Amino acid sequence: MSFHKLDDLNRRLEAFSHALSILGVDEAVSMAVGGGEARAESMAALAGMQHRQASAPEIADWIDAAEREDLDDEQKAAVREFKRQYINLTCLPAEFVEKQMRTRMRSEQLWRDLRAKNDWKSFEPALDGVIQLVREEAAMRADVLKLDPYDALLEQYDPGTRAATIAPVFDDLKTFLVDFVPRALSVQEEKRAKHPLKALSGSYPIERQRELGLAMMQAVGFDLTHGSLSVSHHPFCGGVPTDVRITTRYKTTEFLSSLMGVLHETGHALYEQNLPKAWAHWPLGKARGMAVHESQSLFVEKQLGRNPAFWHWALPVVEKHLGEDWSIDDILPHVHHVERGLIRVDADEVTYPLHIILRFEMEQDLVAGRLQTRDIPEAWDARMQDTLGLSTIDSPGDGPMQDVHWPAGMLGYFPSYSLGAMTAAQQWATIAIAMPDIENDLAAGRFERVNDWRRENIWSQGSRWSTPELMQRATGSALDATHFKRHLEQRYG
Repeated sequence: MSFHKLDDLNRRLEAFSHALSILGVDEAVSMAVGGGEARAESMAALAGMQHRQASAPEIADWIDAAEREDLDDEQKAAVREFKRQYINLTCLPAEFVEKQMRTRMRSEQLWRDLRAKNDWKSFEPALDGVIQLVREEAAMRADVLKLDPYDALLEQYDPGTRAATIAPVFDDLKTFLVDFVPRALSVQEEKRAKHPLKALSGSYPIERQRELGLAMMQAVGFDLTHGSLSVSHHPFCGGVPTDVRITTRYKTTEFLSSLMGVLHETGHALYEQNLPKAWAHWPLGKARGMAVHESQSLFVEKQLGRNPAFWHWALPVVEKHLGEDWSIDDILPHVHHVERGLIRVDADEVTYPLHIILRFEMEQDLVAGRLQTRDIPEAWDARMQDTLGLSTIDSPGDGPMQDVHWPAGMLGYFPSYSLGAMTAAQQWATIAIAMPDIENDLAAGRFERVNDWRRENIWSQGSRWSTPELMQRATGSALDATHFKRHLEQRYG
């Protein structure tokens, strides 16, 4: 049967993906700086081998034959999703994939060194090489998929998502936030006039923070027998479902940014660890795009981790590991702190979407060629001043060099963050209706019911449904930003 041929093929391809993922994590976490060039070459070769096997011409015949075979519903869904992946893979020749992998890895390695030095001038040529290849990729994909070039990139991260659909939602959200940010800041100022902010100690050894992170990870459902926590330049969740690698970065002067980062990446990890194991080697068994993935990470970080009920349970855990005596009224102003800031990963819930919208707007201009690499710092600064009233013109490390995504060629990824935030808010609203007492669970450190809901409605579904179908089935309606706005107004307004 052709279906069995596809099954065998997917097992071989999964072995490549496993190796590439673990090598990538090791490169970002443990590899000596001098190993960068050789690692880039070896990973490029593996990526090329995987691509050649995954895009072989005979596979098209296997897919056609499998579609005519007597398959059950899950097998049909598996073939359908594999066909979508095959079409996307065959957009690019293997030689291009190898070149792109090599270029991206060397760019990312340079970024790690040059960001700390605030050296845009030295980094610009490497980033320009990445962006040129992104434009080539977008053009090749657009030709096959019959999409706008930027939409062809979005398709790789969130199938079915289109810029024309996102843009009006983001425009509406941007308009709301430009007005709401000053209101949230004003409310915060009024509260602090009545109850001054209690300063935290500002002395948090990394090892204690790490133990706190591990305790929180395990409490919310992370399986430590199939995952780990490490340090990297930029927090991420990598590896494979049976060996999920979470990373964070620490500041000894405060602990919330690292803890929230750990909770965020744990949300990603919970999704990976609970995907349908029977289909783990097929695209069907993978996560349904990055908007859904980000909804799972932001759900843990924002809907749970910044919920006041969560802190009734979490505060004694934090005190146990960090040794400070705080009340709930002491910690919540820190947890709910709103501030116009330069760094996306440190941004609060209120200002965060403005960081994403900035990148979404710039990415479209970059891919279309309306914005050149050399002009990024000035364009970034202008948009930051327009939305948050901040300048990055003299600090590219806090501006266009702050994220790993563009150095790694991941244009089209950023919209997923704010789409995920809106999706997470809608999922929480659905859970709250079905379980009106759910905050009592959080206050007691019980996450079983909320995880059971997500396992049944999101995690176990893998890529069986499109993102809109998944949302409709899980929440009873299409994605609606109203839930996210209401969430912000209730917590910060």
